[in-house]
This record gives sequence, structure tokens and C-alpha cells, in this order.
Amino acid sequence: MFARSRLIAAALAVFATLPIAATAASSTRHSRRIAHAAGAPIYLNPMYSPQERAADLVSRMTLTEKASQMVSSQAPAIPRLGIKAYGWWNEALHGVSRLQLNPSGNATVLSNTTSYPIDLSLGSSWDPSVMYREATAISDEAREVTPQNSLDLDFYSPTVNLGRDPRWGRNDETFSEDPLLTANIASRYVDGMEGKDPSGHLLPQGGGYLKTITTIKHFAANNSEVNRRTGSSDMDERTLREYYTSQFRQIIEQSHPGSIMSSYNRVNGIPAAANVHLIDTLARQTFGFDGYFTSDCDAIYEIQAGHHWIPPGWTRPVNNIERHAFANAAGEDLNCNAGYHDQYSYANTVPTAVTQGIHTLTDIYNENDVDTSLVRLFTARIKLGEFDNVSAQPWVRQARARVPAGTWTNSDANQAVTETPARLDLARRVGDRTLVLLKNSSGTRKDGSSARLLPLRVPRSGPFKVAVIGYLANPLAGMYLGGYSSIQGAPGVANEVTPYAGIKRAIQATNPNATVDFLSGFTGGGTTAASLTTIDQSAVDAAAGYDDVIVYAATDQTTANEDQDRTTMALPGAQAQLISDVAAKNPNTVAVMETIGQVDVGSFQSSVPAMIWSSYNGQRKGDALADVLLGRYNPSGHIPFTWYQSASELPPITDYSIRPGNGNPGRTYMYFSGPVSYPFGHGLSYTTFRTSNLRVAPRRADANGTLRVSFDVTNTGTRAGEDLAELYVTTPDAPASLQRPHKRLEGFQQVPLAPGQTRRVWMTVNVRDLAFFDQQQNRYVVDDGRYGIQIASSAADSDIQAQRFVTVGGSLLPIPHVVTAKPVVAGDAARGIQSRVIFPAGALIDPQLTVSMNDESLFGYINAGNSKPLPAGMQVSFTSNRPWVVDVRSRRVIRTVGSGVATITARVRYHGVTSSTQFVVDVGS
Repeated sequence: MFARSRLIAAALAVFATLPIAATAASSTRHSRRIAHAAGAPIYLNPMYSPQERAADLVSRMTLTEKASQMVSSQAPAIPRLGIKAYGWWNEALHGVSRLQLNPSGNATVLSNTTSYPIDLSLGSSWDPSVMYREATAISDEAREVTPQNSLDLDFYSPTVNLGRDPRWGRNDETFSEDPLLTANIASRYVDGMEGKDPSGHLLPQGGGYLKTITTIKHFAANNSEVNRRTGSSDMDERTLREYYTSQFRQIIEQSHPGSIMSSYNRVNGIPAAANVHLIDTLARQTFGFDGYFTSDCDAIYEIQAGHHWIPPGWTRPVNNIERHAFANAAGEDLNCNAGYHDQYSYANTVPTAVTQGIHTLTDIYNENDVDTSLVRLFTARIKLGEFDNVSAQPWVRQARARVPAGTWTNSDANQAVTETPARLDLARRVGDRTLVLLKNSSGTRKDGSSARLLPLRVPRSGPFKVAVIGYLANPLAGMYLGGYSSIQGAPGVANEVTPYAGIKRAIQATNPNATVDFLSGFTGGGTTAASLTTIDQSAVDAAAGYDDVIVYAATDQTTANEDQDRTTMALPGAQAQLISDVAAKNPNTVAVMETIGQVDVGSFQSSVPAMIWSSYNGQRKGDALADVLLGRYNPSGHIPFTWYQSASELPPITDYSIRPGNGNPGRTYMYFSGPVSYPFGHGLSYTTFRTSNLRVAPRRADANGTLRVSFDVTNTGTRAGEDLAELYVTTPDAPASLQRPHKRLEGFQQVPLAPGQTRRVWMTVNVRDLAFFDQQQNRYVVDDGRYGIQIASSAADSDIQAQRFVTVGGSLLPIPHVVTAKPVVAGDAARGIQSRVIFPAGALIDPQLTVSMNDESLFGYINAGNSKPLPAGMQVSFTSNRPWVVDVRSRRVIRTVGSGVATITARVRYHGVTSSTQFVVDVGS
């Protein structure tokens, strides 16, 4: 019987996947017979699409059951439908570290899972392929430790908010201050985690299933902890588009992430968790996001408790029922109902909200809003494979082969079995690429020779003494690994390599007779960065007796973290003074900094010949640091932010403007004009490079064209190394009134070269990407005029290696980029229904299409009472994959016919370009 059912299902699939506008009556009758013979529920039939299966499943639920599935911790089981309990709140920022293993409360911290370098370190690699390798390894481990290798596979990572201010308490979680750099690296995180290739397509070895689902966060403009839950991030639309949401748009286009997390804050006065402009107009209709939205934990609660929000046209704040209606109607599909919360959530308010008929910003709240969200949520779960034969799925089989059931438990009893030698080695190799050589000057060594201090010259034999000074280089309390780290119990700690241990091992591997001493440098028993306040003078005096000294300084959770910003860029405690004091005793001093971001180096920058920086660099940070110090790895990292001299240079952290004005000096390399310690993109190597023969074609370009950039890079030194070629674009003749940036990063590439080798490097720049948002026209516009194309080693003008100018003219030819639909039936508008998934038979469907053009202008249905006619000449057509369920006549009229589920494809053609979307129609019997 099972085999016969499979054959029938296979036959059904032949017809289920044929996109047709209309078929002969005989084909329709034959397909109906096959569907009837199959007998199995559609939601359990893998021959249907995940969206179709989800719609069928949702149609079988009661309203109470639907509401129960819209919370993160945990959505309960529904045994009658075969739905298992599911925890949505899981974390994997730089290693799988949290799982929602409890029926309520915050996600559970995991024990002894691999901890890799954190996001900001990955940003300093300027190498998306490194991120892809790390994320792939994290997702492998995630499949090993999640329940049944198939549940709780949605991860609230990565953080892609931009590092616009060094004081932000979560800067270690972000990648960069620049949208392009952030998007290119974070997209590879999404691909590696979700089981996709670096182009965003599912890997064939996954059998058609997602490996995990990622959640890019926090949407949007949530970059200050001091007011992150109750503040308003206020800015003009240009700043919102060009800066705070640009990286989200690019990640959506490049890697199609499964989820987005809205943020706690308000944006221009409207809570992000109920912000129709952010969630629907921008993310979905303009950027093309087709996954689910989750709230931050618990941002929906803060709509009422923190923001006391009064919706437009209301005279009072929303209550506990209304806050959930406004959020869900805006497109917030999942309620993370832990963190800062009360007893109310979607689960126990949505049914009441539906009966109350609350007038939201988009509709009269109704069950169709719930259905739309549930289909998105269950589409995600079906894509992960839990409703199919789990044991036969490739991701599951691979995980169970690596870690058999019962081998890993969330305790020290697991013996860190998932921290494999290969993963620990990867943590080291990633750490190699994230270290940034900030400074490397020449000096006179003890033997009288003059040379750059790094790499350290360790003799193969004979006496050689090195001191590693600084408590955090060998902390008794365990290394700090950054935000959202797993717990390293005894087995995990055994796999860690402290900076001191890594340096000692590497030096003595070269010279077994070498002495490598550790000196805390502080007295008083402090074990955190903030408590290192009293310098040990004996350690400072002892530094004079060593050939080389490495002073290690760091920040940790006492410096800043989630919910706590820094107020200063100073190194915590007396660490800066320790560096200065040691350098005064020994000129061969290297300052190593592992920090949450920029720190004030003014007091010691001139007194130490060499400086190295990274953010929190993973379990094998000691090995990676030794690799760079000894020259086993030639440093290739570059800072992913502007290294300001002091926080006093910046406006208040709660000021979200980017461009200068009204006393604001501007932010980031694009707008800040003050002195800096190090410019964005700065990083040194142990070899030297030369850029030559820059060519840009064409020299006169149309706004719709492409610039082809090529140049030669030559390694002019004696060591193999990688040169980071950074491509910036300027608008040198733009009037000051337009407030154009000094320059914008538009491309980058790490170029590996042997000594003396030359390589030709090619990059392309789409002129459309050089557009600026015009608030009056509410769309992007390309400036006419002269553009500078720079190849540089940093954003500083002094680091420009080559430059050419081109002239750009013309206007963007508007073409369809994103098409979305909010299908309804006649009378829904009067009933206040904005969209539906479940339809009655015999109804005409209005697809309510929205078309976003390549300049981000919108046409068609935008929201209730806000439509804009499609441009003249735009062609629209529809097809149905199951005309016996939904019939499409003359490619325009859509009518439900019989019970079942069908997918409608809408195609829009304009100026020779076609874009499409699909929506699912579930027709009741």
C-alpha cells in the first residue's frame, strides 16, 4: 500500500508542477482523479510546494491553534495534525550557542560547542569566503545538536546593523560601518548557514531542504543600547534608505534569508514591531523579502509598556490586545514572547483581537492576517524538512553520522564532541585572517640591527626571552569570547588556546630553549577588564630584560554588552597606561588589542613600534595571534570602521543622522571629516604592493550602464601576501547642498600574490548602484556629472593608489524589480481585509499586485487607500498550476473553481524586462 501511494503521489506531481493558464477538460478530470486517489493530506505530500503545503495545514487549524503557533518559546505540539513542539528562538552568532529547549522563557545556553571569531572580526577579514566557511561549519554543528537533528533550526543571527558609533554596546556583533562590506560578508553567513552556495541557491547535497534558517537583525536603525527598547531613531527617508536599510536590501537580493527580526525601537515615532513602512513597504514590497518577520524579544510588549504608542488617529495608547493586532496586521508574523515581557502574547490575545475587529494601520484585524503569518511560518518549517521522512534527509543523515544520538548532551558530559579538530583548526585559520596589523615601525633591536619589529625574529637556538604581559592574555577566569557565546565547561576550556599559550607554544616550537614568560601586569586580583586598575611595577621593570614584549589589552562584557553602551573609547582599567609604561622600559614592545571596537590609542600610539587589533577572536585566538606575530601568516586584515581618536569627536549616540549639520560632524568614512587614528580599510602587511595600469571603461557611461574597472597589483616585497584592493567612487563636482559622501565603497577583493608576482584584477560597478535617494521624487536618481574611480588601500585620500574619472549622464530606465501580491475577493475591501490565503469556491480573485521598480518607486496596490496606477504599457499576466482549483482565463481573470490548493504566478513585463511573483490560493470545499 505504501509503495502504491508513493506511485500515485509521483503521478500527481507530474500535473502539480505544470504551470498553465488553461488546460483541456480531459486533463482537468484526470488530474482530479489522481488527487482523489492519493488521499493523503496535501501538507504531508512533498510533491506540493512548501507554500502550498503550509496553506493546507493552516486551513485545518482552529483560530486558537493558529495563535498558539505564533510564539517563539515554544509553539506547542498539535498532535491531531502531527505538529511537534517547536522553539524558534535559537542563536548562532559565531557558533551555535542557544536553543529554545524550554516551553517558556529565554533560550537555553549550550555547553561546549565551537566558538569562532565574532562578526566584527569577520568584517576585518574583508573576505566573504572566510565567512562562508565559518557559517557552513556552524550549520553543520547546529544540525548535530538540535532536537532530532530536525527541529528548532531557526537562528536569530546574524546582526547586520551597521557599526556607526564605536560606543554601541553590540559592535562586536556587527560586521562593519559600511553597508556594502556588511552585506557582502553577512550574505555569505546566510548562505553557509542555510545550505546554499555563495550565489544564494540551495546546495544539491541538501536534497532540496534548507539546512537552517537565519534571521537578519535588527530592522531597523537599532544602534544604541541606552534607549534601544524605548527610543525613537529619527532620520529622513534618504538616510533610512541609503544607510540604515541598505545592507538589509542587499542581503535580501543576494542570499534570500528566511527571516528578519524587527527591532525594539521606534523609527520616526512608529514602533518597528508595528511599522508598516519598514516591514511591508520596504522589506517586502520594495526589497522583495518573502520570509517571515519575528519580533525582538519582546518588542511587541514594548509597543505598549515602553513606547506607550498612540497610533495615528487614536487618542490613547494601545492596550495589551491591540498591540498584538497592530503588530500582526503590519506583518510581524512571530512574537518572541520572552525577554522583557508580561503574561500576554500572540497565543493568548490574537483570538480576542480577531473578535474585537480592531482598526489597525492596514485593515480591520481579522483571521486572514493570522493565516498569512501562519503560512509563512509553516513554509519555513516545511522547507527545513520536519514534515517529511526526516531520517532519509541528507542534512539529517550527515549529522547523525558525525554525532550519533546520545553522544552530545547539553552538559560537560558531552566531552565537547562537536568541537572537532577540523572545527578548531578552522577557528584558528579564520582568526589568522581577522587580525589587523595597525602599525609596524623600524627600530633598533638588542643586537644592534635595525628592522621592523614584526614579524618577531625567533632564533632557532640559543637564549631568547619574550614576555607576554597583561592579565587577559592568560586569564584565570576563562577567556571572553564575545556576545552570544556558548558555555565552555572543562572539556571546552581544554580546547581553548589563550594568547599566552599560543605565543609560548609557537616560539618554543621554533626555539625549544626560548623563555616565554607570562606577567599579569596588575595587582589586586582583578579578573575583568574594568577591574585591572593597579599596575604591577615589578612587571613593568622586568620588561626591560626581555628581547621582545607583547602587551595584551582587551575589553570584555564589563566594558559594554547588549543593554550597555560604552561612554568612552578608553581601554578599561589601567591597560593603556601599562602599554605606555612597558614601552618606556623596552622599545621592542608590541601592543595587541582584542576589543569590542575602536579604542583610544592616543596615549601610547607613538611609543610602541607595532600594534595589532582584532575583535573577539574565538577559541583558538592564541594560535592565530602567534601565527601573525611570528610571520607564519602574513596579516591581511583591515579595519572595517573609522577608528576615531575619541568619542568626543562624535554626536550623541542617540543621534541617528549620518550626514553633517547642526553641530553634527557626520559619521563613518563617508561623511566624517575630522582627524582619525586610522582610516576605514586600513591594514598593513609584511610585504609591499603596488597598483598600476588602472583602466575604466567606458569613460562616458549611461545611468543604466556598467563600468568595467581593471588594474594590476604587484607584490613588490619578499614575502607572499594578500593585497586588499578597495574600490571607492566619488562625486567631486556635486554641489555642497546635495550633501554627497566623500566617497563610497563600491568593490573590494583580496588578491593573493607571491613575491614579485603581478595579477590583473577586474571589478564591475553598476551605475545604478551609484544612485542617491531623492525624497521629493520618492525614488533613487543617478546624478549627472563626473565620478571618480579610486583604487586605494584605505578610505583616506592619502592612500589612493590610482584614480580615473568618468562622466555619467541620463536617467534610470524604470524596469520591474520586485512584484508582490495581496490577493483578496470582492467585498474584502469593505470588510477591511487586506490579504487572504483561504478562499471560497466560485470567487473572483483580485491579486492586488505591487510593482517595485529598479529605482524603488512603487506602483499598483501599496496598502489600503494607497494605490498608484501601473505605468502605461506595463503588461500583466497570470497562470495557474492547477486550473481545476483556480482557473485563469485570458491570462487576466482569476477564479476559484474547486477545493484544493493552487499556485498563481503573476508576471509583469515592462521595457523588455519581466519580473514575477507567486501566491498560493487554498480553496475550501
